[in-house]
Amino acid sequence: MTDRPAASETAPELRRVIGLPLLVLYGLGITIGAGIYVLIGSAAEQAGLYAPTAFLAAAFVTAFSALSFAEFSGRIPQAAGEAAYVEAGLNRNWLTLATGFMIVFSATIAGAAISLGCAGYVAVIVPLPEWVIVIIIVLAMGALAMKGVLESVAFAGLLTLIEIAGLAIIVAAGFWSDPGMLAKLPASIPGPGDSAAWSGVLAASLVAFFAFIGFDVMVNMVEETRDPARTMPWAIILTLIAVAVIYFLVVFVAVNAVPIPELANSSAPVGLLFERLTGMSPLAITLIAIVATLNGVVIEIVMAARVLYGLGRRGRVPAWMAAVNPATQTPLNATLLITGLVLAAALFVPLGTLVEATSLIILAVFALVNLSLVIVKWRRDPAPAGIFTVPLLVPVVGLITCLFLLIGPFVLV
Repeated sequence: MTDRPAASETAPELRRVIGLPLLVLYGLGITIGAGIYVLIGSAAEQAGLYAPTAFLAAAFVTAFSALSFAEFSGRIPQAAGEAAYVEAGLNRNWLTLATGFMIVFSATIAGAAISLGCAGYVAVIVPLPEWVIVIIIVLAMGALAMKGVLESVAFAGLLTLIEIAGLAIIVAAGFWSDPGMLAKLPASIPGPGDSAAWSGVLAASLVAFFAFIGFDVMVNMVEETRDPARTMPWAIILTLIAVAVIYFLVVFVAVNAVPIPELANSSAPVGLLFERLTGMSPLAITLIAIVATLNGVVIEIVMAARVLYGLGRRGRVPAWMAAVNPATQTPLNATLLITGLVLAAALFVPLGTLVEATSLIILAVFALVNLSLVIVKWRRDPAPAGIFTVPLLVPVVGLITCLFLLIGPFVLV
């Protein structure tokens, strides 16, 4: 099927205003957050002092899928990236639509869950019912997403810098409190023959993998990125490297500064670490957590709206979802719909089971994207001149690792 915009050629389009720095901050904002704030404890419980290596292993595994996304972003520089990529390789309309809806579903549930988490932190400071705080948060972030992509991404970038600053304080305080900590770095890597330690690292890396999800969100901003064929691959690679370094340092400090049982039993391990190392009031980390979660809500709304916009442009959903407001140059209808869905999910849907399913949905999408790139390369479909490309081995390994993470836990039970 020929891809045609649902709107006329004179209809307003999205603004290409995002450069490399903002795109990297956007990627960091969606990647850092729940992963590092929640998963330190479980990773430390499974891998102990070797937990930092587990995060490096997860980064290595993630890199294959990230590089597949980077090539596809140059081959098909369109919103609704994952759906467009799956269509390019598998050419099944129902699968294209299913992929798009899976991304929208996962973003909606993630946005709802993050808004509930944000409301919990805000309620510590502001004595209002949780449902009132949720409504204020979702509507405010939805309004920001409607205002303009530059404003939304710049706001998210500012929050990301604050969030990273909080983690940097933790790392600096850790090395300041124990000047000899640097000498313990080699001890973070198990010896080649230590099978028990490597088993723990593998188990922890399966958990840590989910802390690196975020590059898939970045590709949906490709139509608003300047020089996307060059900018997007660099942004994906730089984001993955930066996140891996940040995670490694924070987890290294955590397992060397706080006893493993305390980390494993804490529901807020980063808060525990922050208070233990800095001696500052828990209010400080609460404010940083509010910043991190607000960031997550606006990013999920912006991304999901772009997926609906891209599906509308491809004629897979009603054309009104692809309408771009001439004043804000944002997909206003799609953003309104996503904001409403996030709010409804946060207020009325029991999210526990749905949030767990979200990770499996994202892995399934990754597997489909890698499989599509394998088919595209196997067919020797020509790539546009000058784009970033990877060898066939990259999507093959990406597909295998995604399938392993998808079915491995069920097989090993």
